[in-house]
Amino acid sequence: MLRRPSFATVLAFVLCAPSLASAASPDSPLACCADLEERIAELEATAANAGNRKVKLTVSGFLNEAIMFWDDGVERDATVVTNDNGRGRFAFRGLAKIDKEWSAGFRLEVGVRIENSKRFNQETLGTGGLDVRHAIWFIESKTWGRIALGNTGGAGEGATEMNLAKTFDVAKYSDPEDVALGLFLRRKDGSIVETPSGGFAWYRLLRDYGDQPGEGRRSDMVRYETPDIAGFIGLLNWGVDDAWEIGARYKAEFQGLRMVAAATYGENTFRRPTQGGYAFACLAELPGQPRDASCQQFGASASIMHDPTGLYANVAYGLAHDDLIEQTGRFRGVTGVEDESWFWAVEAGIQRKFMPIGTTTLFGQYYSDEGGSNARRNILEGGVESRILDTGYSYVGGGIVQMVDAAALELYLYYRHSTAEMTILPGVANNATPLALDLDDLDVVTAGALIRF
Repeated sequence: MLRRPSFATVLAFVLCAPSLASAASPDSPLACCADLEERIAELEATAANAGNRKVKLTVSGFLNEAIMFWDDGVERDATVVTNDNGRGRFAFRGLAKIDKEWSAGFRLEVGVRIENSKRFNQETLGTGGLDVRHAIWFIESKTWGRIALGNTGGAGEGATEMNLAKTFDVAKYSDPEDVALGLFLRRKDGSIVETPSGGFAWYRLLRDYGDQPGEGRRSDMVRYETPDIAGFIGLLNWGVDDAWEIGARYKAEFQGLRMVAAATYGENTFRRPTQGGYAFACLAELPGQPRDASCQQFGASASIMHDPTGLYANVAYGLAHDDLIEQTGRFRGVTGVEDESWFWAVEAGIQRKFMPIGTTTLFGQYYSDEGGSNARRNILEGGVESRILDTGYSYVGGGIVQMVDAAALELYLYYRHSTAEMTILPGVANNATPLALDLDDLDVVTAGALIRF
């Protein structure tokens, strides 16, 4: 039986063909290719092949490292970080055709952090390492859509982050925690706001977890996605004992305009205290039952760009409600805590090819968040534990992203000025007078680069 030649053998033959033609003669051997077997062995040793020939394998990813210069009102410093707006990653995607209608595949994606841009503070660096971003298999029909099982994002993931500009992976306008919000909050007198377990980080102003309302998380789930219907795709997912989300995405082009939009609604009755173990954040849990919760959230965003001029705008909104606070009008013996949190954000700019090396994006951003009660956390006021009744956070900023097309490189530089608000109940006593803390601002400049492969 004849053996089918390998890909490496065919490639070596093609590469050697010109030499074969010039060196060959009717009465002489093909001396130019005496090392052919060695070349074949080298090619076979260095070639990356799929485990089988039925599944088409694609490998991709990027690295995104930056320097963050920060000023918290007392201390100024700089830290080299992995930019968690779009942390480094490598991804494997597989697809196999079953027939003309059906296909199957998988997605395995691993995140890479060196120093986490959203978890370093004045005392320690951020945690690094690898984390699983997606690990799913799926079956897909052109007519009926796709069903997937595993750890991935649901209808809420990215629903508040629609963005056609090059700022998406380097400076998300509606996800501020990634830009140095692990730093501890300071009072105007320079002292750090303390909790019984340590400093109070800026990101905890956003519903304690750092997630804005409407934002979903990657978790264990069953996910269904409809086929594209006139630009619309519907999404539904369930998992994590018990949480579910439903949503839609929209994409369109008309008269020189491009648009993407998304909306999602979800309910969650489970809050696992470990990182990444919940579908989206709930503030409260039942006393003595730390994994029981009850909350709902809504999120939406849209991005539109005018290609002839490069002008664009993004807008996002999210709202979350916590039943365990509303049911009694109080939480852990304290009345007056806020049972809702919400945010809105906007970005506008221009993205054009001002230079031949690639497009330039000039942008401005604004974000405002009312963080709710942050009911799981107390702070120390005068050495006494005090309940947080309400929080607020906002930032204003802007910057530039420069593409270098020949290297698949994105160079960026941007600035953000953040302000904070917090109202507490001193001593966690209902007869106490609520107190608004006088807090310092935070300034951050981020400079870095993202390179894709």
